[in-house]
Amino acid sequence: MTEYGYFLSCEEHSPGDLVEQARMAEQAGFTSLWISDHFHPWTDEQGHSPLVWAVIGAVSEATSLPVETAVTCPTMRLNPVVTGQAAATSSVLLQGRFRLGVGSGEALNEHILGDPWPPAAVRLEMLEEAVQVMRLLFEGGQVNHHGKHYTVENARLYTLPEEPVPIDVSAFGPAATEVAGRIGDGLVTMVPDPDAVARFRRAGGGQKPVQGGVKVCWGPDREAALDTAHRLWAVEQLPGELNQVLPTPAHFAQAAELVTRERVAAAVTCGDDVDAHVGALRAYADAGFDRVHVSQIGPLQRGFFDFYRTKVLPRLAE
Repeated sequence: MTEYGYFLSCEEHSPGDLVEQARMAEQAGFTSLWISDHFHPWTDEQGHSPLVWAVIGAVSEATSLPVETAVTCPTMRLNPVVTGQAAATSSVLLQGRFRLGVGSGEALNEHILGDPWPPAAVRLEMLEEAVQVMRLLFEGGQVNHHGKHYTVENARLYTLPEEPVPIDVSAFGPAATEVAGRIGDGLVTMVPDPDAVARFRRAGGGQKPVQGGVKVCWGPDREAALDTAHRLWAVEQLPGELNQVLPTPAHFAQAAELVTRERVAAAVTCGDDVDAHVGALRAYADAGFDRVHVSQIGPLQRGFFDFYRTKVLPRLAE
């Protein structure tokens, strides 16, 4: 049976608010947590972007839920050696209830050190090598690696969990999905696409977990909820590779002006219709997903958790 978790949005909320949402998610009956890893928000309107590893440390003291980054890019802004250390420490704090979700990243977050932003094929190549480096570190012992993209000399993680940290790979297209199947311990994606699930499993994913994420905007007034979703997350409806290549929140705000309110209405479940919320999540279950993480857009967090605790999650358990 598909399980349902909550997706903490570092782009929208302060560290303290994220920790409180983690508590409310557990109390509402969600069974796991995703948390985004960004240096910048997508737009200034979203307004936040705390260091995810510090937030994970606080969350580990606030709840007993499993936690996963959705997703970390371990290739440029964060070297894979440093990412591996952060993931291992997070897993120790969470007593093994941590999974590292990784992806090939966006220029928005990864170009900040002045490095060139490579094309998609090179980014996937870098990601594959980064995963290789982290898996070596998770084994313990001293690591030396001289690869195409990374050099590691005399590196050893002294604080390690009892088992290596599982690494799930994010994918939004066929090439990335095949990489995920080949190197990942699971698949992370945001679209309930049964073809992507099948491609992942054929590429080597087998019966490894497939996890999805979806944003909704609960509220007693659907039109007001739709306004909030359009104001904060119109960027999710940008086509093609724009989300991967635009460099600043200002550029995303400019591009988001082209996304109509009607397009957001067609893509995001807004309001308090129980059937609509249940249907949005069941689409992932029907596509073969093992776990779905739902994120509430905007400030009405407590009302959202009450709504899901009393009306949505019981329906999904039927």
